[in-house]
Amino acid sequence: MSITSASPPDLLAFDDLETLPAVAPGIDLPRAQAAIAEFLRALGRDETDPHLLDTPRRVAAAYAEMLTPRDTSWTTFPNDDGYQGLVLVKDIPFHSLCQHHLLPFRGVAHVGYLPGERLFGLSKLARGVELFARDLQVQERLTQQVADWLEDTLAPRGVGVVMEAEHMCMSLRGVQTSGTLTRTSVFTGLLSDEGPLRGQFPL
Repeated sequence: MSITSASPPDLLAFDDLETLPAVAPGIDLPRAQAAIAEFLRALGRDETDPHLLDTPRRVAAAYAEMLTPRDTSWTTFPNDDGYQGLVLVKDIPFHSLCQHHLLPFRGVAHVGYLPGERLFGLSKLARGVELFARDLQVQERLTQQVADWLEDTLAPRGVGVVMEAEHMCMSLRGVQTSGTLTRTSVFTGLLSDEGPLRGQFPL
């Protein structure tokens, strides 16, 4: 759809300017679009400005995408060879939305476990981080959720999750401390105590 006039577009008309992803249950895109148009007006902006005509739709679509994880399954495999060492995937990139300011925070996660009877495909550790990150979050809860998910799914002998992120609500507003990283960690089971295995996590 091409926009040739300065009148606001139909708030319910999601056109094909961008391909909209599948969205999580409960997300109402037309309602979100209407709310963002009202938000712009409340900020004193003229939504008939040619540069803002499609902003409500784009913002609604962007937030829907950031709040919708990709579909995946949690297939596990038997630990037939009795592997007892640490499985650790470092530097998993993630982004999430601060539930207090609706601004992004982004960084890397380091996720590992000591296997019991079951193993994960390595990609599932990254997918698990994404599952919980694509929500309105605080980093502390996000870290705990990833650890709990590993515990519940694999019943491992120990779990470790370390997350490091920069929060735009600190970088762009408030104290405006650009580049500051927040680190959170959860260790369970045999990784609860300091030692050479736990020492493999970036701390």
